[in-house]
Amino acid sequence: MQLQVARIGKPHGIRGEVTVQVLTDAPAERFVAGTEFVVEPASAGPLTVRSARWNKDILLLGFEEIADRNAAEAIRGAKLYIETEELDDEDDDEGWYEHELVGLEARVGSQVVGKVAALTTLPVQDLLTVTTSEGKEILIPFVDEIVPEVNIEEGYILITPPAGLFELNDEGAGEPAE
Repeated sequence: MQLQVARIGKPHGIRGEVTVQVLTDAPAERFVAGTEFVVEPASAGPLTVRSARWNKDILLLGFEEIADRNAAEAIRGAKLYIETEELDDEDDDEGWYEHELVGLEARVGSQVVGKVAALTTLPVQDLLTVTTSEGKEILIPFVDEIVPEVNIEEGYILITPPAGLFELNDEGAGEPAE
């Protein structure tokens, strides 16, 4: 099984380093020299870590295969995965991985309101992106009070949205009708 651990951001400097959005709770173990990642899109990889260092709160990675800024720009947005078989189903308190959530139905009560499209991991709280049947993207704080149930086996999450949550994310909300 593949587990996404990072998303590559913009180039840093002229020697091929890139910023990365870390999607793992163990960056010190995952991003060590010699570690090889499976990359999506496959044409950008595989990539082998040459160097890893922190610049304030941003992780900078250098890869054996990326020699300069132009090559670093070419892999911008790529996703880094590791092969893992160590996922422990008993650790429900540890949280969820994006690949487990994407594609699940989002329900309010028994009504399906959309599908989970992404999980964004942030320092304070995570956000779920739910795409409605109309194609709108709604950002849902991924906290127990708003998403009290995640049922992987039956393919859904249950949302108890506070008043206005769906309208808050609607670009047309609050604008006078013409």
